[in-house]
Amino acid sequence: MVDTSHTHGKRVTRVTEVSHPLDPLTESEISAGRQILVDAGYVTETVRFPAVLPVEPDKKATLAWKPGKPFDRSILFVMLDMATGISHEAVVSVTDEKVTSYTRVGSDVHPYGQPPYLFEEYDQVEALVKADPRWLHAMERRGVTNIDDVFCAPLAPGYFGFEDEIGRRMIRSLTFWRANKEDSPWAHPVEGLLVTINLTTGEVVKVQDEGDIPIPQGSGNYDVATVGPARSTLKPIEITQPEGPSFSVNGSLVEWENWKFRVSFNSREGLVLNQVTFNDKGEDRSILYRASVPEMVVPYGDKSINRFWISYFDAGEYLLGKNANPLVLGCDCLGVIHYFDGIAADDHGNPMVVPQAICMHEEDFGVLWKHTDLNFNPDSRRSRRFVISYFATIGNYDYGFFWYLYLDGTIQVEAKATGVVFNGADVPGTAHPHANEIAPGLFAPVHQHIFSARLDVAVDGNDNTVEEVDVVGIPMGPENPYGNAFTYTVTPIETEGSRLADNLKARSWHVKSGHRTNYTGASTQYQLVPQGNPVLMAQPDSYVAQRAAFATKHVWVTKYEPNEIWPAGMYPNQHAGGAGLPAYIAGGDSVVNEDIVLWHQFGPTHIPRTEDWPVMPVDYSGFMFKPYGFFDVNPAMDLPDGNASCSCCGSGRCGTDTCTCTHGH
Repeated sequence: MVDTSHTHGKRVTRVTEVSHPLDPLTESEISAGRQILVDAGYVTETVRFPAVLPVEPDKKATLAWKPGKPFDRSILFVMLDMATGISHEAVVSVTDEKVTSYTRVGSDVHPYGQPPYLFEEYDQVEALVKADPRWLHAMERRGVTNIDDVFCAPLAPGYFGFEDEIGRRMIRSLTFWRANKEDSPWAHPVEGLLVTINLTTGEVVKVQDEGDIPIPQGSGNYDVATVGPARSTLKPIEITQPEGPSFSVNGSLVEWENWKFRVSFNSREGLVLNQVTFNDKGEDRSILYRASVPEMVVPYGDKSINRFWISYFDAGEYLLGKNANPLVLGCDCLGVIHYFDGIAADDHGNPMVVPQAICMHEEDFGVLWKHTDLNFNPDSRRSRRFVISYFATIGNYDYGFFWYLYLDGTIQVEAKATGVVFNGADVPGTAHPHANEIAPGLFAPVHQHIFSARLDVAVDGNDNTVEEVDVVGIPMGPENPYGNAFTYTVTPIETEGSRLADNLKARSWHVKSGHRTNYTGASTQYQLVPQGNPVLMAQPDSYVAQRAAFATKHVWVTKYEPNEIWPAGMYPNQHAGGAGLPAYIAGGDSVVNEDIVLWHQFGPTHIPRTEDWPVMPVDYSGFMFKPYGFFDVNPAMDLPDGNASCSCCGSGRCGTDTCTCTHGH
């Protein structure tokens, strides 16, 4: 493990030596695994690696593992032969130095499905499009003769049963004009022009050219030269921790206050948290075995030729982790920062480092608890949270994934959507039912961002049950003579299935232990509190609803199976549908006092506005996972009373600024 100190209060960890089964893949492991494949004769000049992922170690063996004992480290290499379009999955044990399985991917057999795209293929798309005479003619007809700076966006095509696409490695391209290389392409969409490409044959199979909507000419740039001088009225805010941070890092293991967990990272999911526990009276009590956001879908509601097919699966089609950002102190993270480098693999299967991909820090979060008693004695404690985050950029959008751990045992997950909205063009002033005009002639379609969080829950162990809790009114009568009474109902989820949120009933889902109780005799629990935003708006019989079935429900409950990680299946790219969560629940297994996984879908439904242009302020969405009878009392009762802005004259109570003390104001 390399732990390098830097100035300005930041440290960076890159795990280079594996000491735990759940450590992230290292550069040396990826290199060793690739070399094993080379030596076995599986790697030729035309083979590329769309995905390189850790094989999750056996859960029971991991839970029973003790330091110093051996364990296996295996890697899944997805290998695409670009000459034939045929892909294979190779599992390599770098521990035993051998290929343990080599299986063909059924991309040409129903229900199909292609591996994620390569960076190399993006360059291939631009070269093919710009060499096609039909596209050149379409651009000339629009008055564009200099194509050097034109941007050809490579985009996943979805699945629609088109005969010339099924079972083939396809991609589409939309065109965006630019005045120069520094110009924002998203301000200048070429409406009505769509190119479809077969990546294996290198053939432009179709150029569709409809309409003559003028290319919008307004600027979408947001640099200083365009925006003008920055305001000078904001005074500096400094975040300091003169005694250093309250957390420690040892390899992948992180400890903060009562929390303990392991950080991991891979090219598809990005950030993964493992074995999340909370120390209660000297006992590390388990809450989550594994937690991540392994998939998301961005379906568009516009039926035009340029957008009816758009429904991006940003993890399964493009790889969130591989597209992670190097984070910068003072811009992406503030305070005393600890970074983790992210390790992924490039198109050739070689290790690829994303420096400072994961950011960790503490931040103040207002009042945690407060009360002024009958004698007018105030007590107050400041809240603080621990932040673990990363950002990924997929084309025009940027996504931040933030995990917050609070002093009272609460876990919050937040997705931050920002970047640039994806635009089309129309005649200025046109009334458009599926898009909003955000600048003259520039129309941003309605769309959704639906994230899927996978919570491998372990609330006081692996014998868990999920209960749906609703608040309900009671009709007036003998049970409610004055009309004021209401109650709550508890409905156990007994078999694998899915559920919708209902904010009118304050619906939440409780994960309870099958064996442990608190001091009132009730089962210890954690409560998932949803925001309850809309699920997938597309119609149930639509192609996207078949492919993104996970997004049609807020919650799915499945019995744990080791290979059930991907909500839309392993290969959502050009998949006909039915993979992932619908397949996972097909057996209808019991989920009462079982090792279960809770999947939660959340995210914004976006009707773009003028304020989203030219760069969009962050749109926040997420959920809370809160202790509910997990602790006997408030676990933050023992917080010190001398926090930063609190004057506490030695009495153990937080008073006013009128008293004099050495550790207050």
